[in-house]
Amino acid sequence: MQSFRNNRVLQGLVIWLVLLWIITAINPLFPRDWLIENLLVFIYGILLVYTYPRFQFSNFSYALFSIFLSLHLVGAHYTYAHTPFGFWLQTIFDFERNHYDRIVHFSFGLLIAYPFYEILIRLAKVARQWSYFLSVMVIMSFSACYEVIEAVVAMVVSPELGVAYLGTQGDEWDAQKDSFLAFVGAIITMLLAWAYQRKHPETLDEQ
Repeated sequence: MQSFRNNRVLQGLVIWLVLLWIITAINPLFPRDWLIENLLVFIYGILLVYTYPRFQFSNFSYALFSIFLSLHLVGAHYTYAHTPFGFWLQTIFDFERNHYDRIVHFSFGLLIAYPFYEILIRLAKVARQWSYFLSVMVIMSFSACYEVIEAVVAMVVSPELGVAYLGTQGDEWDAQKDSFLAFVGAIITMLLAWAYQRKHPETLDEQ
């Protein structure tokens, strides 16, 4: 356990996210959509702050959280369907749509699977041979739940912004594709974690 006051890495990550949040809060493309998109960010941040004295992730996991939140904040500023980086990819590879939302959903699995793995190993004390599989399952569950919550929020909070908020871009299978990409990202991360720990078995004793 390390106090926030002494954790320079975490302090730097928090400063980065606060600055990025301020920058992306200035003149968002759709202000009401930006507010809805950031509701989950606020909840997410509060949970991490509240649980810090009781359970601390590794700085590596906090860095992964920060990368994912950074991608989300940029997407919330423009809306996922209008993010410039996605349009750049669309032009370069002649895609039919802006795929920035696909990148973020893939990143959810790729970046957040390891923090869940830490929870299963260190807090839940799950057997290591099951931890990889369960981490992937947790990502799939959260991804599916998010798609449902996203749809409900769009209908209840702001129906007129439903298309901008959901970012389906006319794809009726958008939710399923997003969840599948998160699944693939989680598998890649767990395979990397498994390979690393086979090569460096001494790390098993540190967790």
